[in-house]
Amino acid sequence: MAKATRKQALGRGLSALLNDPENDIQSASDKNADKVVGSIVELNLAYIEVNPFQPRSNFDDDSLEELASSIRELGLIQPITVRKLGFNSYQLVSGERRYRASKKIGLERIPAYIRIANDQESLEMALVENIQREDLDPVEIALSYERLIEEIGLTQEKLSARVGKKRSTITNYLRLLRLDPIIQTGMRDGFISMGHGRCLVNVDSRADQIAIYEKVVGRNLSVRETEALVRGYHNKDRVGRTPRKRPGKLPDFAKEGLKDLQQVLEAEIKVVSTEGGKGKISIPFKSKADFKRLIKQITGA
Repeated sequence: MAKATRKQALGRGLSALLNDPENDIQSASDKNADKVVGSIVELNLAYIEVNPFQPRSNFDDDSLEELASSIRELGLIQPITVRKLGFNSYQLVSGERRYRASKKIGLERIPAYIRIANDQESLEMALVENIQREDLDPVEIALSYERLIEEIGLTQEKLSARVGKKRSTITNYLRLLRLDPIIQTGMRDGFISMGHGRCLVNVDSRADQIAIYEKVVGRNLSVRETEALVRGYHNKDRVGRTPRKRPGKLPDFAKEGLKDLQQVLEAEIKVVSTEGGKGKISIPFKSKADFKRLIKQITGA
């Protein structure tokens, strides 16, 4: 009991320190910064703003309601993380679901870890911590990886070490961003899985991606069935059309007959044949008179 009382007193002491304008902490070198940074402090929700670097953009209402009910019954078990912007001004680094759920049930204060960081550090912290701790959908993870590479300047090797994922895993996520936005939305909404997306990304044409995607969703195809569909696509010149077979080598009987026809009809006749011996004869004509001449030659009339 003594420990709990001491912890509560400590929390009130830190809150008082933060609420004192004369002790406003702006950097890690400021007086009393070591007492605040990394500590859990009860912060007024009104002092906290949403992080614009937050990679999560979709918040499921049902899931948020469940979390709100849990916080109402049990309290907030895991503190959020914020960075200090100024006096009584903070910005979320991670924990936006907990923040939203707490506001939903009307909480005025929330436990938080305080950090002091610049915008770039805040972006990196937000992206890395959310990738590791939150249940992001595949597209949100891919976008987070892309931002860490483009805005923080991490190579895929450094990113792999930072988030604890294999480079091949990161590459597979990044490839999802080559999908048509309609398909990305379908993945985020749960119509298809990341496995389906990894199949569809092997189709270069976005129009064909969508055509196959519609078949996958409409037929409720598995990932394996989608793989087969994509393999079939690569054996066609476009979805739904099989390319013409190349003509086979002209057999001897056709070669001999071709010479006879050309001599009799006095025309540049073409003959094509398949390996099975089937084929067709093409007889060109130059004019109406030439056409009638050919008819007369063929029919003998």
